[in-house]
Amino acid sequence: MTEDEFDAFYAATFPRLTGQLSAFTGDREEAQDVVQEAFVRAWDRRGDFLADEAPEAWIRTVAMRLAVSRWRRARRWLELVRRTPTPETTPGPGPDHPALVAALRQLPTAQRMVIVLHHLCDLSVEQIASDTGAPVGTVKARLSRGRAALARHLAVDEADAPVRKEHGRVG
Repeated sequence: MTEDEFDAFYAATFPRLTGQLSAFTGDREEAQDVVQEAFVRAWDRRGDFLADEAPEAWIRTVAMRLAVSRWRRARRWLELVRRTPTPETTPGPGPDHPALVAALRQLPTAQRMVIVLHHLCDLSVEQIASDTGAPVGTVKARLSRGRAALARHLAVDEADAPVRKEHGRVG
């Protein structure tokens, strides 16, 4: 089958096959996907495709097998999801999170990176050195300077916070 013959065959049969597979799958988009995939497979063997007595039936059969295969995969995935215990939820950011992020933004990039990798990603100094390509001593210095700067930025933010009094106490 030449490219032009294949194009004509595709144009004539795609809508009909999609309608048939829509009835089979119950989903028009899924039907279009599997019919399209069947045509891609037919394209790869279009040289001897006319030798088949019923090329449309071949496309339909391949598309139906693809649909069934997808359905089986989806069913297996659903069974796996049902058997997998739900993960414990991670609590969202606390009320101090915006202040911490704002303070981190004020640090130089290198210091911010090592602070985040060490304190939020739980990487060791050696792991950070390996990941960033910086010497261990440089990572330690950046951590030290970053912590000091972070403390200054957070202390300023806390000093700006209003003081609440409850029952004679400062809160």
